[in-house]
Amino acid sequence: MIDILVPYEQEGTKAIVRSWLKAVGDAVKENEPLVELETDKVTQEVPAPADGILGEIMLDTDAEATPGALLGRLRPADEAAPPAPEPEPEVKAAEAPKTAADDNARPAPANWLSPSVRRAVQEHDVDPVNVTGTGRGGRITRNDVERHVEARAKAPAKTETPKPAAPPPPPAKSGGVTSVPHDRMRLAIARNMLGSVTTAPHVTAVFECDFSAIMAHRKRNKDAFAASGASLTFTAYFIAACVEAMRAAPAINSRWFDDRLEIYDDINIGVGTALGDKGLIVPVVQGAQALSLLGIAQRLTDMIARARDGKLTGGDVSGGTFTISNHGVSGSLLAAPIIISQPQSAILGIGKTEKRVVVREVGGVDTIQIRPMAYVSLTIDHRVVDGHQTNTWLSKFVEVLENWPLA
Repeated sequence: MIDILVPYEQEGTKAIVRSWLKAVGDAVKENEPLVELETDKVTQEVPAPADGILGEIMLDTDAEATPGALLGRLRPADEAAPPAPEPEPEVKAAEAPKTAADDNARPAPANWLSPSVRRAVQEHDVDPVNVTGTGRGGRITRNDVERHVEARAKAPAKTETPKPAAPPPPPAKSGGVTSVPHDRMRLAIARNMLGSVTTAPHVTAVFECDFSAIMAHRKRNKDAFAASGASLTFTAYFIAACVEAMRAAPAINSRWFDDRLEIYDDINIGVGTALGDKGLIVPVVQGAQALSLLGIAQRLTDMIARARDGKLTGGDVSGGTFTISNHGVSGSLLAAPIIISQPQSAILGIGKTEKRVVVREVGGVDTIQIRPMAYVSLTIDHRVVDGHQTNTWLSKFVEVLENWPLA
């Protein structure tokens, strides 16, 4: 038998088995998608490790799948299938008295609903009786519910088994209430955020930054970058400035362990990307210290597009050593503290750019000018660094952006 394992590059996140794409007994080809896993960051397919026949499923739908865990096993394609087990005699529920253990027993396969399937049928107002289950033993999967909903939309004339009208709820004392079940991504994000603030003492420092120089450079060069397949966004400048700041305060690019601090040569910068109501995903620009501004912009253009199309792989969101939260794109001037992505040591926040009146010295004389300004913040794990390293890092970051050459 050939083991099918959960990929190790889960970056410490908890994966959940979303659905099996094959059933026991199905023939599969090497690298053919076999099972879908879902984490707080990405949904990924696990391919078949070889040609064969799916012989066993060890972790079924909604089971937690830690890195390296055994998902199932393949039988070599040329190996004869084992004899089918004798069917168990059917026992009518009415013939056996119910015991306390029955409450924890598995119901009939066709009617058994996992937590995610229960949420799906409630969300779409689906009667499970009308859904054909394709899971093991006829179990209903979330994909079955989604297919049923799609079919129902295409054939509105077909109606489901009517349900008796429920009694009206008691009148609310104040306003209406909309109940929205948590999806897996939101629950995973919640666990990660709580774990981070519980683990690390968060401290935030805030500087102000003049974006005049990078705005002038972008205006002059964005068309040339576009011709090279890159959208020249401000985030590309932020990543480049982060690289220079890491050289001034290397401990920011680190991870805390109980017995040591690991400071990394590679600067792998994650960029928080909003997915609307679906939450947040953080694609990682690997090895930013080796990239030019054009290289950074090209990498960002590709990764952000794939993030919004749901096409990122597990490797695209793993290995980060530092994170940028560009929260200002949605209008906020300052957010503090921005929660650190564990086990990283810091996270950068970029606030909204707005024109503000500032004082600048020109020829030895103070002048009042209008400049595009933004608050930039660095939230650090105070176990790792102190105020000196934090302010050194931010000073260098601001200096690089404010003195960006025009050419």
